[in-house]
Amino acid sequence: MAVNESAENYLETILVLSKTHPVVRSVDIAEELGFKKSSVSVAMKNLREKNHITVTKEGFIYLTDTGRQIAEMIYERHELISGWLIQLGVDPETAVSDACRMEHVISPESFAAIKKHVLENRDKQ
Repeated sequence: MAVNESAENYLETILVLSKTHPVVRSVDIAEELGFKKSSVSVAMKNLREKNHITVTKEGFIYLTDTGRQIAEMIYERHELISGWLIQLGVDPETAVSDACRMEHVISPESFAAIKKHVLENRDKQ
């Protein structure tokens, strides 16, 4: 189920947009990420070929079960890491930017340890 960082970013963006948009289209993704629609179209084709998304004839994009699983994993990492950095006193903009990079390279073991630490300390407050 390994995918590259770019694919993870696209899947996470589809997940985030699906929370606020009735349907997600390539143009929405391009706008959100600041990419050209042509670049997004190529990425959507790759994600479709890997069965991470489905695209209706109207151009509506939906995550498959595997796509959703990857997107939710990346989104959880992003939310937890950025929140943790902000809690440590990092400027929110920097924290979000750093979390965007860290969420793709951190090992499952390290993330689990950070998550355990954050949740244990949250319960103590």
